[in-house]
Amino acid sequence: MNDIRTASRLLLLTCVMLISPFVFSEELKVDNLLLNGFKSNEPDLQWYVQNDTVMGGRSEGGFSIVDEELLFSGVTNTNGGGFSSIRTQRFIKDLSGYSGVKLRVKADGRKYTWSIQTDARWRGRQVSYWADFKTIAGELEEIYIPFTEFAPQFRGFELDGPSLDLSNISEFALYQYDKTDGAFELKLLSVEAYTQ
Repeated sequence: MNDIRTASRLLLLTCVMLISPFVFSEELKVDNLLLNGFKSNEPDLQWYVQNDTVMGGRSEGGFSIVDEELLFSGVTNTNGGGFSSIRTQRFIKDLSGYSGVKLRVKADGRKYTWSIQTDARWRGRQVSYWADFKTIAGELEEIYIPFTEFAPQFRGFELDGPSLDLSNISEFALYQYDKTDGAFELKLLSVEAYTQ
Protein backbone atom coordinates (compact mmCIF):
# COMPACT_ATOMS: atom_id res chain seq x y z
CA MET A 1 0.00 0.00 0.00
CA ASN A 2 2.82 2.41 0.89
CA ASP A 3 4.52 1.65 -2.44
CA ILE A 4 1.33 2.59 -4.31
CA ARG A 5 1.02 5.88 -2.39
CA THR A 6 4.70 6.69 -2.99
CA ALA A 7 4.36 5.90 -6.71
CA SER A 8 1.20 8.07 -6.92
CA ARG A 9 2.95 10.99 -5.22
CA LEU A 10 5.96 10.67 -7.52
CA LEU A 11 3.68 10.60 -10.56
CA LEU A 12 1.78 13.68 -9.31
CA LEU A 13 5.04 15.53 -8.57
CA THR A 14 6.40 14.68 -12.04
CA CYS A 15 3.21 15.99 -13.68
CA VAL A 16 3.39 19.25 -11.68
CA MET A 17 7.04 19.72 -12.61
CA LEU A 18 6.30 19.14 -16.30
CA ILE A 19 3.31 21.50 -16.38
CA SER A 20 4.61 24.33 -14.14
CA PRO A 21 7.18 25.81 -16.59
CA PHE A 22 4.36 26.43 -19.07
CA VAL A 23 2.14 27.96 -16.38
CA PHE A 24 4.90 30.24 -15.08
CA SER A 25 6.09 31.25 -18.55
CA GLU A 26 2.54 32.35 -19.42
CA GLU A 27 2.31 34.33 -16.17
CA LEU A 28 5.63 36.09 -16.85
CA LYS A 29 4.85 36.94 -20.47
CA VAL A 30 4.43 40.70 -21.03
CA ASP A 31 2.19 41.92 -23.84
CA ASN A 32 3.29 44.58 -26.30
CA LEU A 33 2.59 48.10 -25.07
CA LEU A 34 0.97 50.60 -27.44
CA LEU A 35 2.87 53.85 -26.94
CA ASN A 36 1.31 55.93 -29.72
CA GLY A 37 -1.52 55.37 -32.16
CA PHE A 38 -3.53 57.78 -34.23
CA LYS A 39 -7.07 56.62 -33.63
CA SER A 40 -9.21 58.71 -31.29
CA ASN A 41 -9.05 56.20 -28.42
CA GLU A 42 -5.27 55.52 -28.61
CA PRO A 43 -2.39 57.12 -26.69
CA ASP A 44 -0.90 60.26 -28.24
CA LEU A 45 2.58 61.48 -27.31
CA GLN A 46 1.98 64.95 -28.86
CA TRP A 47 4.39 65.41 -31.76
CA TYR A 48 6.07 68.60 -33.00
CA VAL A 49 8.47 69.48 -35.84
CA GLN A 50 12.18 70.29 -35.66
CA ASN A 51 14.09 70.75 -38.92
CA ASP A 52 17.72 71.61 -39.63
CA THR A 53 16.72 75.28 -39.90
CA VAL A 54 17.52 75.47 -36.15
CA MET A 55 21.18 75.24 -37.20
CA GLY A 56 21.03 77.19 -40.45
CA GLY A 57 19.97 74.31 -42.71
CA ARG A 58 17.53 74.38 -45.62
CA SER A 59 15.48 71.20 -45.26
CA GLU A 60 11.71 71.36 -45.02
CA GLY A 61 9.45 68.91 -43.28
CA GLY A 62 6.33 68.51 -41.24
CA PHE A 63 3.50 66.17 -40.41
CA SER A 64 -0.24 65.85 -40.51
CA ILE A 65 -2.61 63.22 -39.18
CA VAL A 66 -4.81 61.86 -41.95
CA ASP A 67 -7.03 58.75 -41.87
CA GLU A 68 -5.63 57.64 -38.48
CA GLU A 69 -2.02 57.81 -39.74
CA LEU A 70 0.74 60.32 -39.10
CA LEU A 71 2.16 61.50 -42.44
CA PHE A 72 5.76 62.75 -42.06
CA SER A 73 6.95 64.39 -45.28
CA GLY A 74 9.13 67.10 -46.74
CA VAL A 75 12.34 67.72 -48.67
CA THR A 76 15.87 67.26 -47.32
CA ASN A 77 18.71 69.51 -48.44
CA THR A 78 22.26 68.44 -47.55
CA ASN A 79 23.56 71.98 -48.13
CA GLY A 80 23.25 72.61 -44.41
CA GLY A 81 22.14 70.25 -41.65
CA GLY A 82 20.44 67.84 -44.04
CA PHE A 83 17.68 66.58 -41.74
CA SER A 84 14.03 66.89 -40.87
CA SER A 85 12.53 65.47 -37.69
CA ILE A 86 9.41 65.17 -35.63
CA ARG A 87 9.58 64.69 -31.87
CA THR A 88 7.27 63.91 -28.99
CA GLN A 89 6.67 66.12 -26.01
CA ARG A 90 8.42 64.90 -22.85
CA PHE A 91 6.94 61.92 -21.03
CA ILE A 92 8.27 59.33 -18.58
CA LYS A 93 8.06 55.60 -19.38
CA ASP A 94 9.75 52.58 -17.83
CA LEU A 95 10.32 50.17 -20.73
CA SER A 96 12.84 47.96 -18.95
CA GLY A 97 10.53 44.94 -19.33
CA TYR A 98 10.57 45.21 -23.13
CA SER A 99 12.95 44.21 -25.94
CA GLY A 100 12.62 47.14 -28.32
CA VAL A 101 10.40 49.42 -30.37
CA LYS A 102 7.99 48.20 -33.06
CA LEU A 103 6.91 50.67 -35.74
CA ARG A 104 4.16 50.15 -38.33
CA VAL A 105 5.12 52.27 -41.34
CA LYS A 106 4.53 52.73 -45.04
CA ALA A 107 7.32 54.73 -46.61
CA ASP A 108 9.32 55.60 -49.71
CA GLY A 109 12.35 53.29 -49.63
CA ARG A 110 14.64 55.76 -47.86
CA LYS A 111 16.47 55.09 -44.59
CA TYR A 112 15.09 56.73 -41.43
CA THR A 113 16.28 57.08 -37.84
CA TRP A 114 14.35 56.44 -34.63
CA SER A 115 15.64 58.34 -31.61
CA ILE A 116 15.14 57.89 -27.87
CA GLN A 117 16.02 60.31 -25.08
CA THR A 118 16.40 59.85 -21.34
CA ASP A 119 17.92 62.22 -18.79
CA ALA A 120 21.43 61.08 -19.86
CA ARG A 121 24.04 63.79 -20.32
CA TRP A 122 27.45 64.03 -22.00
CA ARG A 123 29.55 66.98 -20.83
CA GLY A 124 26.34 68.49 -19.50
CA ARG A 125 24.51 68.18 -22.85
CA GLN A 126 21.45 66.08 -23.69
CA VAL A 127 22.27 62.67 -25.24
CA SER A 128 20.06 60.95 -27.83
CA TYR A 129 20.09 57.25 -28.73
CA TRP A 130 19.74 56.53 -32.45
CA ALA A 131 18.96 53.48 -34.55
CA ASP A 132 18.53 53.52 -38.31
CA PHE A 133 15.95 51.48 -40.21
CA LYS A 134 15.40 50.92 -43.92
CA THR A 135 12.04 50.98 -45.64
CA ILE A 136 10.64 49.34 -48.77
CA ALA A 137 8.87 51.79 -51.07
CA GLY A 138 5.09 51.54 -50.93
CA GLU A 139 4.91 48.56 -48.55
CA LEU A 140 3.23 48.48 -45.16
CA GLU A 141 5.93 47.15 -42.81
CA GLU A 142 6.41 46.23 -39.18
CA ILE A 143 9.86 47.45 -38.16
CA TYR A 144 11.37 45.88 -35.03
CA ILE A 145 14.28 47.82 -33.51
CA PRO A 146 15.88 46.12 -30.49
CA PHE A 147 16.98 48.47 -27.72
CA THR A 148 20.46 46.95 -28.06
CA GLU A 149 20.79 48.64 -31.48
CA PHE A 150 20.43 52.18 -30.12
CA ALA A 151 23.74 54.06 -29.94
CA PRO A 152 24.34 57.24 -27.90
CA GLN A 153 24.70 60.36 -30.04
CA PHE A 154 25.29 64.05 -29.61
CA ARG A 155 24.33 66.22 -32.59
CA GLY A 156 24.82 63.32 -34.98
CA PHE A 157 28.18 62.16 -33.58
CA GLU A 158 28.30 58.71 -31.97
CA LEU A 159 29.53 58.55 -28.37
CA ASP A 160 31.05 55.75 -26.27
CA GLY A 161 28.36 56.14 -23.60
CA PRO A 162 26.37 56.43 -21.42
CA SER A 163 24.30 53.29 -21.99
CA LEU A 164 20.55 53.54 -22.59
CA ASP A 165 18.54 53.55 -19.34
CA LEU A 166 15.27 51.84 -20.30
CA SER A 167 13.64 52.70 -16.98
CA ASN A 168 13.66 56.41 -17.78
CA ILE A 169 12.53 56.97 -21.40
CA SER A 170 11.44 60.59 -21.88
CA GLU A 171 11.19 61.34 -25.62
CA PHE A 172 10.98 59.77 -29.08
CA ALA A 173 11.92 61.32 -32.39
CA LEU A 174 11.74 60.28 -36.03
CA TYR A 175 14.42 61.62 -38.39
CA GLN A 176 14.93 61.75 -42.10
CA TYR A 177 18.72 62.05 -42.03
CA ASP A 178 20.07 59.68 -44.68
CA LYS A 179 22.38 62.37 -46.13
CA THR A 180 20.65 62.56 -49.50
CA ASP A 181 18.71 65.40 -51.12
CA GLY A 182 15.09 65.14 -52.13
CA ALA A 183 11.50 64.50 -51.16
CA PHE A 184 10.58 62.01 -48.46
CA GLU A 185 7.34 60.57 -47.15
CA LEU A 186 6.64 58.14 -44.31
CA LYS A 187 3.29 57.14 -42.86
CA LEU A 188 3.48 56.10 -39.21
CA LEU A 189 0.55 53.97 -38.05
CA SER A 190 1.67 52.99 -34.55
CA VAL A 191 4.54 52.82 -32.06
CA GLU A 192 4.78 49.94 -29.59
CA ALA A 193 7.21 48.52 -27.09
CA TYR A 194 7.56 44.81 -27.88
CA THR A 195 8.83 41.71 -26.10
CA GLN A 196 10.45 38.63 -27.62
